[in-house]
Amino acid sequence: MKKMLLIIIKIIGFIIGVVFLYIILGLLIPYIPVKAEKTDEPKTIELYILTNGVHTDLVLPVKTKYVDWSEKLPFENTKRKQMDFNYISFGWGDKGFYLDTPTWSDLKFSTAFKAAFWLSDSAMHCTYYRTMKQGEDCKKMMLTEKQYQNLIQFIDSKFDKDASGNYVLIKTDAVYGNDDAFYDAKGSYNFTYTCNTWANNGLKAAGQKAALWTPTDFGIFQHYK
Repeated sequence: MKKMLLIIIKIIGFIIGVVFLYIILGLLIPYIPVKAEKTDEPKTIELYILTNGVHTDLVLPVKTKYVDWSEKLPFENTKRKQMDFNYISFGWGDKGFYLDTPTWSDLKFSTAFKAAFWLSDSAMHCTYYRTMKQGEDCKKMMLTEKQYQNLIQFIDSKFDKDASGNYVLIKTDAVYGNDDAFYDAKGSYNFTYTCNTWANNGLKAAGQKAALWTPTDFGIFQHYK
């Protein structure tokens, strides 16, 4: 009995230690910056980072000469089905969190556990916007054409595709508004690779300022104050 109790105490101590280490690393490593790529090429294409206070999205123009996102992600897949949008946001994350947890009060232990330990699927949340308003929750930067092409490739590579190469719509009523939709995505969300880690990596792919690693939106936005 004592031996079993000692084992349980050690396990609990180990878990507490891992959580404590994760919190410390999650607070400190984001302060290590990745500098923006130096380039003399003209910067002509907008990129925004947008946060809801927890989750960071990458926001791009709907149409450029390199891609028309409305062809890959039709306006008709949203509730409103309007077609006069100028921007689209991309947010990769855990499918269970997106579809089953509209508010923190709806969070289930099983959802959180699966998300933390590579046990669930992922999804891409895409939202259309007419305008973007800069502020503490929304920062703008400009990309060269090459940087934008790299970002297109980064985003596209995270979508699941059918046999014809089309993005796979998740048919659900669990959308956040009238102008968004969910799509199946590749990879598994976990405590070392979160929605914000993905967005931070997108900034790196586009040659922009970023954190060395971050699980939080704060780790990204602190570099854009």
